[in-house]
Parts: sequence; C-alpha cells; structure tokens
Amino acid sequence: MLWRWVISEKVQEPRVNERIRAHEIRLIGDDGKAYGVVTLAQARLMADSEGLDLIEISPNAAPPVVKMMDYGKYKYQIQKKLAEAKKKQIVIEVKEIKFRPNIEKHDLETKLNHIEKFLEQGDKVKLLMQFRGREMAHKDLGLAKFDEIVKAILDKGAVIESPSKMMGNRVIAMVAPKSKK
Repeated sequence: MLWRWVISEKVQEPRVNERIRAHEIRLIGDDGKAYGVVTLAQARLMADSEGLDLIEISPNAAPPVVKMMDYGKYKYQIQKKLAEAKKKQIVIEVKEIKFRPNIEKHDLETKLNHIEKFLEQGDKVKLLMQFRGREMAHKDLGLAKFDEIVKAILDKGAVIESPSKMMGNRVIAMVAPKSKK
C-alpha cells in the first residue's frame, strides 16, 4: 500500500515516549537538571514516576538529548513562540505608480501625494514611466521628466533602492522610505 509512504506536509514534531528509538539517551529533567546518559528504559521509569513525557529535543546528537516534561505544555510553548515571531515580523509591500511622459502638473502632484503616503506607511514604491508610439521618438524628454519626478520624491524623504533604468519602452526605478533609527 503506497499511501502509507506519503510524507505529510505538516511541521515535523519531535518523537515522544515510545517513538524514541535510541537505546541510550542524555536525559534532562523538567526543572533543567541533567541526569546524564541513561538507558531509555530507565528514563521511561523516571518519567512515569513523575507523570511526565519524554520528548526528544535533539535527535542528531550522540547520544540524543531527551527532556522530561508535559507534552501538552511543550506544544503550547512552541505555539506561543511561533505566534510571537509572527507578531514581530514586518510585511513590506511594493506599490506601483505608473506615469506617462506627457503627464499634466495636477496629475503629477496627485501621484506624488500618493507616493508620499505609501512611503509614510513603510511601503516601497516602484515608479514606472511607459512610452507609447511616437513618445519613443522623444525618450530624452520623458527621461528628463522621470528624473524630475524621482528628485521630487527624494526631497519628500525617500531613498533610491534601484536607480532608473530603461527596459524596452519603460523606465523603472524603486524607492523606499528612509529607515527609522
């Protein structure tokens, strides 16, 4: 039956009690006391007398390190650590703003205000100017306008993450907020 050999995509949990394979283990008590190297049978007797489980902490060590503790409490501690790590991580989004070479002054001001708002929120902004048709014949005017836009953004408090570069009929640059230290 092949279905038994399929590996699940769950996070690998440590071996507990009867699933521990080693004959000799390095035992650590619930209070952190080291009992040294003992046989698995002795460790099971000690854990049963205290009403605790054996949890394999470091399976690759020689001999493997096993800790006596309540398995439910162990799973709860791991879950709390993962939740705390998830709470501390910062998600930075990349917002994209498109320009055209013949953008009007008011439209440009509106887009610059949007960029400023994105940077205040801590997001990166990808600036993109696209040339179409006859605009390609006057790239130099579009590039000059793009440089003015980038300069205006830098004046509002941003850092260039990647300078402007021409890719086909587009000019792309990436700006990020100044780091708060």
